[in-house]
Amino acid sequence: MIVELLPFLGVGIASGVLAGLLGVGGGIIIVPGLALLLAGGDIAPDRVMHVAVGTSLACIVVTSISSLYAHHRRGAVDWSIFKRLAPGIAFGAVVGAVIAADLHSATLATIFGIFLLLVALRLVFGGQPRPGRTLPRNPALSAWATGIGTASALLGIGGGTLTVPLLAWSNVTLHRAVGTSAACGLPIAIAGTAAYIYTGWGLAGLPPGTSGHVYWPAFLAIAPLAVATAPLGVRLAHALPVDRLRWIFAAFLAAVALRMLLG
Repeated sequence: MIVELLPFLGVGIASGVLAGLLGVGGGIIIVPGLALLLAGGDIAPDRVMHVAVGTSLACIVVTSISSLYAHHRRGAVDWSIFKRLAPGIAFGAVVGAVIAADLHSATLATIFGIFLLLVALRLVFGGQPRPGRTLPRNPALSAWATGIGTASALLGIGGGTLTVPLLAWSNVTLHRAVGTSAACGLPIAIAGTAAYIYTGWGLAGLPPGTSGHVYWPAFLAIAPLAVATAPLGVRLAHALPVDRLRWIFAAFLAAVALRMLLG
């Protein structure tokens, strides 16, 4: 059993370290890692990506609580903005999970592969967005929040890649944008996890140890190590040439993206 879990433990370590080192969400590592490990196993081929995404969101429930607490202690969470965004992103996460339930695993893999390519390009060419205006008012803000939640649930991420640029573009200082985005990841992960459990409940082709589209053995292996190793990534960020590592990681993401796009 331990031997079987070793690859999942590796995914947990990699997601935590890279999240702390480069500021990318753990889902970017967890989803393709799980998709690779679960393919060819006891899971039906058309459910592999659904389980990878649903399990990633379950892991993000734990990692986002840790991140949220750390940012809150430093006063970096704008709770007034969080209260405005939370309902929309939670609703969007449910919508995203419902949409995903009707998509084939290959389609989800294609969507995620395109997303990885965009993240890789942003790591190489994109600086931090320049703030230039205030946060949109409702109903525009609710539409933005719903879109972020929907995309995050489709991709199995906490939404920071989408939320931080919106907040920074809206004249929120970067450290508060990052902290508030970490808080927003929690309702995305909770609502998305619940929806993936519901949409996969009772389906054939899922192995023992799953609740709907959440595979608990992988969750138990990945989530604790992702939380434990994130501080290591932060320390490495101060000791290693992060700009060079950013290029290397971008190349890695591009390679993974091509692998997912080509099948």
